[in-house]
Amino acid sequence: MVSQLPPFKRHTVFAALLALLGAHAVQAADASTPLLNPLFQDHAVLQRDQADPVWGHAKPHEAVTISFAGQDIHAQADAHGRWEASLPARAAGGPYTLTATTADGATQTIHDVLVGDVWLCSGQSNMVLQVKRALDARAEVQDASNDRIRVLTVDNVSSVALQESIPASDHWLKTTPDTVAEFSATCYFFARELQKDVPVPMGLIVAAWGGSRIEPWMSDAALRKVGGYDASLDLLAEYRKNPAHAGEPWSRLWQAWWRSRPGIAKNDEPWNPADVTDTGWLTAPIERGAWQHWGKPELANFTGMLWYRTTVTLTKAQAAQHATLNFTANEIDQTWVNGRWVGTGYGGGDLRAYAIPPGVLHEGKNLIAVNVLNTYRDGGIYGPASQRALHLADGSSVPLDPWQYQTVPSAYGAPPNVPWQSTSGLTMLYNGMIAPLGHYAFRGELWYQGESNTGDAGSYRKLLEAWRTDERARFGAHLPLLIAQLSSFGPASTHPGESGWADVREAQRLVAAEDPRSALAVSVDIGERYDIHPANKQELGRRLARAARHVVYGETLAPSGPTPVSAQQNGDTVTLSFDHVDGHLVAYSADHPIGFELCGAKAGSCYYALADIHGTQIVLHAHPSADSVTRVRYCWADSPICTLYDQAGLPASPFQLTITPTLSHP
Repeated sequence: MVSQLPPFKRHTVFAALLALLGAHAVQAADASTPLLNPLFQDHAVLQRDQADPVWGHAKPHEAVTISFAGQDIHAQADAHGRWEASLPARAAGGPYTLTATTADGATQTIHDVLVGDVWLCSGQSNMVLQVKRALDARAEVQDASNDRIRVLTVDNVSSVALQESIPASDHWLKTTPDTVAEFSATCYFFARELQKDVPVPMGLIVAAWGGSRIEPWMSDAALRKVGGYDASLDLLAEYRKNPAHAGEPWSRLWQAWWRSRPGIAKNDEPWNPADVTDTGWLTAPIERGAWQHWGKPELANFTGMLWYRTTVTLTKAQAAQHATLNFTANEIDQTWVNGRWVGTGYGGGDLRAYAIPPGVLHEGKNLIAVNVLNTYRDGGIYGPASQRALHLADGSSVPLDPWQYQTVPSAYGAPPNVPWQSTSGLTMLYNGMIAPLGHYAFRGELWYQGESNTGDAGSYRKLLEAWRTDERARFGAHLPLLIAQLSSFGPASTHPGESGWADVREAQRLVAAEDPRSALAVSVDIGERYDIHPANKQELGRRLARAARHVVYGETLAPSGPTPVSAQQNGDTVTLSFDHVDGHLVAYSADHPIGFELCGAKAGSCYYALADIHGTQIVLHAHPSADSVTRVRYCWADSPICTLYDQAGLPASPFQLTITPTLSHP
C-alpha cells in the first residue's frame, strides 16, 4: 500500500490568503494591501549574481519606483494592480534596505536584506523534520547563532486554485537559539555545511508537507503531460467550480475501482444497503483505539484498508431533519450513508463532520459504511465515543455504536486518491505553496520526497522528471536539483525480493544521472529501521552540500560516492565497474561487501551473490547451476544493509543494472 506519512500540520486552506506585513510601515490608500509581495520582508535574502524579480500590488496602472542598494528601478501596475520589476545582479553582501514607492506617495520599506544564495527546500516529512528532532538537538539549538543563514517556512496551504501570496504568519527568520529549533533540519544543516566552502549568506525557503505524494506538488499542465490524470484533473476543475457537484462522480470513480478488484463478488458492495450480509464481518472493539491495538494478531502490524459499518435507527421526525455525521479517523476515509457517498477526509485522529444531504436518511435502520485506508500506524476509527454521533438540527445526537469491521486484502492495491485531498491529491500543494513563490530567484532546489509514492513506484521516475521540468518552468530553465535519496526503513530483508522503496531509489538515481544539473545524496546507510524519520540529518546535510559543490559550483569532487557504470559477464563471473570512487572501493566490517544480487529476467529469480573488491571494480560469482542472469542489483530492499563505500566514506547507491556479455575476440 501507499507508504504515506502523517503530516506535522493537518489543516487545509482553500481560500485565497492575502498576507499582511504588519511589521513594515505601509502608507497607501488601501492599507490592507502591502506594495511588496509578502516574500519581500525584513531579513529576506535575495539571489546574488543574477537579476532578482520583485513584485507586488498597487493601484491599477500606477507607477512604482523600487529603490535598492543605491539604484532605482521603475515599474507600472497592470489593470489588476500587479506590478513586477527586476533588480540588477549584485554580488553577495548587505544588509540593504529595499523601498517601494508609488506616484501618490504610498511607500513600503523592508530592512536588513542580504544578497547571497537562496535555496528552495521541498518534499514531505523528512524535509519538514525540525532541528529539535535531529541528533544532538539540545546542543544544536543552544549553539545556533548565524545571522547569515535565514529561513522562511511556508505554512501548509492546500488549494484548488493558484494562490498569489504566502500566509501572513510566514516570516524570514535569522538563525538563533530561539528560532532554529523549528527549522527544517535537512535544509538548515545543508546550508551550514555548504557555507564552510561557499562563505556567502544563505537564504532557505522551505515549502514541504509531511505525508505528501509528488503529484500534489505538480501543476495541472505538468500532470496532463505525464498522462493518465485527465479524468481526475477534470473532476478537480468541477470541484473548483462547485464542490457539491463533484462528490457523485468521485463516488462513482471510487466504486468502479472497488468493483474492478480481483475476487470481488458482484454483490460485494459494503456501502450498499441492498447487499448487507453478516458474512466476513466481525465486531470492532473501537473503544481500544486504532485497529493495531485491538489485540488481534493479524492487525497488530497491519497497514492497509478496513471497512467499518454501523446502523442507526431513526424516527420519522429525526430522519426528516438536517444532520451531520461525526467520527474520528486516521488516515483517509470514504464514507457512505444508505449507499450515498457523503464525504472523504485525511488526517491522523481528525474529527470528520459530514453533512447528510436531504432525503438520504429514512425512518428505521440507516446504514453507515466507512472505508479507512491507513499506511503508517494507528489506523482506523477511534477516539471518545462522544465523537461518534449523528447530530440533528434540533440539537439532539444519536450515538454510533457498536461497529463491525472487515479487512481488505492487501492484494487489492491502493485506491484512487480524491484529487482535492491535500497531500495525496493533484496540484493542491503546487497551487497553495509553490505558486505563491512566483518567480523568486533561487540558486537551486533540494527535494526530499518519495516515501508516499513507494506503493506505486513504477511511475515515479516519469513523475520526478516531469516535476523537475515543472519547477524549471517556474524558477528558471537551469535550476539545479539536489535529490535526497530515500533512507532505509522497515525490517531487514533475509532473502531477495521486490521493493517499492528500492524502485523509488532507483528512479531517483536515474533521474539525477540523466541530467548534468541534478545530483543525488545517498542516504540509505543513515536510515533507522524502526523510524521512518532518521535523526541524522547532519550527515545528510553534508552529503547534499557535497553534491551542490559538484553540480552547482563546479568543483571536481565526486558528487555522491561510487556510481555503477557497467556490468559485464564472463563465464560464471560478473564484473561491475564504478565511477566517482575516491581512492578505491572498501567494504565495512568484512572482507567482502554484501547485498549484491544476480537475477534472471523474471521477478523472483534473484539470489545473493558473493562479491570481491578489485580496486574500483566488484566481481560477482554466479551459481553454476542457476539460470542465466540478466540483471545485477545492489541493496535492493526497503531496509537493506549496505557495506560498500569508497575511501572518502561515501556509500555506493543502491542500483539495478542490465548485464552485458563480454565480447569474445577471435
